[in-house]
Amino acid sequence: MIVYELRCQAGHHFEAWFRNSDAFDQQRDAHRVACPDCGSNEISKAPMAPRIGKSGGKDTAEVSAEAGKPEPEQIKLMMSQIAELNRRVAESCDYVGSAFPEEARKIHYGETEHRDIYGEATREEAVALHEEGVTIAAIPWIRRTDS
Repeated sequence: MIVYELRCQAGHHFEAWFRNSDAFDQQRDAHRVACPDCGSNEISKAPMAPRIGKSGGKDTAEVSAEAGKPEPEQIKLMMSQIAELNRRVAESCDYVGSAFPEEARKIHYGETEHRDIYGEATREEAVALHEEGVTIAAIPWIRRTDS
């Protein structure tokens, strides 16, 4: 089973579970997926970040052992979702590289006009931004190769 964050043409977001990626495509194409807010059948996958849950009383080793090794199909799907998220971020945000912490602070404190940005920060820089109340999110990034 897989959960997708979905979006209708009106911009409403909701989650839905499917047997696999093909099941979502088939149900969407048959107009059997509808927005719970407006009933629209014009549905697309929204950008998603991987969910990392808390252990809920079990230690990490127990959770990993119970979950088993991911299947190649699951890994391929996850990598394609990360690549899609990367593409959407790159299309809709300004890349500021290692100047990310400085630019994020300027935006947060109103020293520069608001815009969506992405770039790199060390763990220490990210913690400091969070402690200052600057809203940030860490996302996995797939580095492109020339090959």
